Amino acid sequence: MAKRIALVEDEPILQQNYSMALKKAGYEVMVYGTKQEANTAFSTRLPDLVLLDIGLGDEPEAGFEICRLLRQKSSQLPIIFLTALDSDFDIISGLRLGADDYLTKDISLPHLLARVSALFRRIDSLQAAPNAESIQVIGQLEVNNERLSVTWAGQLIDLTVSEFWIVNALASKPGHVKSREQLMQAVKAVVDDSTITSHIKRIRQKFQQYDSAFDAIETVYGMGYRWNQH
Repeated sequence: MAKRIALVEDEPILQQNYSMALKKAGYEVMVYGTKQEANTAFSTRLPDLVLLDIGLGDEPEAGFEICRLLRQKSSQLPIIFLTALDSDFDIISGLRLGADDYLTKDISLPHLLARVSALFRRIDSLQAAPNAESIQVIGQLEVNNERLSVTWAGQLIDLTVSEFWIVNALASKPGHVKSREQLMQAVKAVVDDSTITSHIKRIRQKFQQYDSAFDAIETVYGMGYRWNQH
């Protein structure tokens, strides 16, 4: 069955261009031009991935609001911001709300399709993980590759797909430093240093919601990050 992608975009030409490219790549595409249309559709059925503009009509932050609502419904739904806004503030805001990726509209269609495909591969490869290797326990951390879930001291931590991959990469070799480049490879997306930094900050915050003393992710300045087993 074809993967179902929701495209939330208010410019007709871009709607047509992105929609045609995605359909040619074999995806089923649903297009929504307003926040209301998108939220109404998502209240009855979630797609397999969302491509989301930030400004919709006369609402400059509609995409951020949609992302926030989607994350309340699902922590694992892949969300990609696709927008003309490229400031560090907008990028970090999008990632803090739980987006998996942030692309600007000057991206080529082949590159866009590659990023979409990469997100789907990440989910499919985890779900196809062998049962014997599906659960990994490191101290108070438990990583379940089959369910794409992480718990800390028995408490479920709601991570996005990208955040899950980062924790999985760090915890797979406790004590070993992972460079930002290695974490980018783990995420299987072409992102920059500031994006990885934002993901790490958000991951720490999520763990600290349940354990204020959480300090398992250590920054090794000039090198990257490592998971410290206590």
